[in-house]
Amino acid sequence: MSASRCVRVAILGAESSGKSTLAAALAARYGTVWVPEYLREFVETRQRVPVAGDQFFIASTQVARERAADALATRLLFCDTTPLMTAIYSRFYFGGADAALAALTAARDYQLTLVTAPDSPWIADGLQRESEAVRQTIHQMLLDELAARALPFTLLSGSLEQRLLQAGPLLAGYV
Repeated sequence: MSASRCVRVAILGAESSGKSTLAAALAARYGTVWVPEYLREFVETRQRVPVAGDQFFIASTQVARERAADALATRLLFCDTTPLMTAIYSRFYFGGADAALAALTAARDYQLTLVTAPDSPWIADGLQRESEAVRQTIHQMLLDELAARALPFTLLSGSLEQRLLQAGPLLAGYV
């Protein structure tokens, strides 16, 4: 893994938990860029949900976009999801992650991990989102995975403004 020019902040969470909204707001607040979730583009352009064989491609495209955005970022780079979320969804839908996805997930590290609580209304958006029950299950799988990997994180909850206030002190040491 090549060294990053800036602090990479992972923004993780289940579907419809506000990751993209938070990433965009944080990037605007700190005058930097963010990396949108590639899965959303994948689903929109292909008009289908991914299959097991797509998982590594989705995660590696996400990482490639992180690397490209690193050159444009100032101090902080907000990453709307990481290969870890792809691996969790892979386990939920396909029974596990293949070796390449597992290796990519293990090779990525982020200086700060923010997790969005699934406390906003669940909103269906066609192909990409399934249900409130799945959202809650994925959230618990994420918390379990972070604990199993001993990865520190901060759970952000409430409105966007509340989440920004909660994130502020965590980011203060990096700006």
